[in-house]
Amino acid sequence: LPMHSGAQGGWPLAWGDSTFGQVGDGSAAARITPVQCLMRNTLSVAMGGNHSLARKNDGTVWAWGRNGSGQIGDGTTVDRNVPVMVGGISGIVAVAAGDYYSLAVKSDGTVWAWGGNDSGQLGNGNTTDQLSPVAVAGLTDVVAVAAGYAHSIAVRLDGTVWAWGRNTTGQLGDGTTVNRTSPVQVTGLSGVIAVGAGANHSLALKSDGTVWAWGNNDYGQLGDGTTTSRTAPVQVTGLSGAATVTAGTYHSLAVRSDGTVWAWGC
Repeated sequence: LPMHSGAQGGWPLAWGDSTFGQVGDGSAAARITPVQCLMRNTLSVAMGGNHSLARKNDGTVWAWGRNGSGQIGDGTTVDRNVPVMVGGISGIVAVAAGDYYSLAVKSDGTVWAWGGNDSGQLGNGNTTDQLSPVAVAGLTDVVAVAAGYAHSIAVRLDGTVWAWGRNTTGQLGDGTTVNRTSPVQVTGLSGVIAVGAGANHSLALKSDGTVWAWGNNDYGQLGDGTTTSRTAPVQVTGLSGAATVTAGTYHSLAVRSDGTVWAWGC
């Protein structure tokens, strides 16, 4: 989620459950109206299962909330109800948060990950949790990332899409249901400019305004008119002129260039 307070950034607002401090106002009290997070000069934010990330205007990443798998990235497993700086990375241009792990893209096009890694969603070649950022193996020239429950997606500058992590319903889009601990290319996709990740499904927006989807489809979240899961991308039917996409747990959303919003799935 981008902030819109100019080049200096702004103060994020948050609300809802804060059992693990994920609202970021210094308490564990649930908030039914927005409160200001203790995080200034923020350019963009991302929310995971029970943790939050903020990218500041100086290129650093800050995190707060649940930290049982190291998803805060401060080298500990201590929950935080105020933001702490993620160690060892700078020059960050984009962030994404999975259920219990985190991703960041550096200005040099590399991707860094930390937190839970039981399905290989950190992309560093193993399934060991990481309390501090590690580089995603063999991936360069990345311009955007998305994080699902336990799978990750990246768009490269050349418009190709790469994925890693859990693949039980084909959410990696490589034609298999085999988990991957390092990035594999999503089959049959080019010209992609943005991606989204649900719990176990994935979305891609192409430069021609079409949207493509793959993975779990129990609720129709792939938008192809069926409830058949797919291990490779299929085009979302009846949708053109899309400008942005995002995915919830079991549903998908797109904003068209005319400003209308379209949704499908659960």
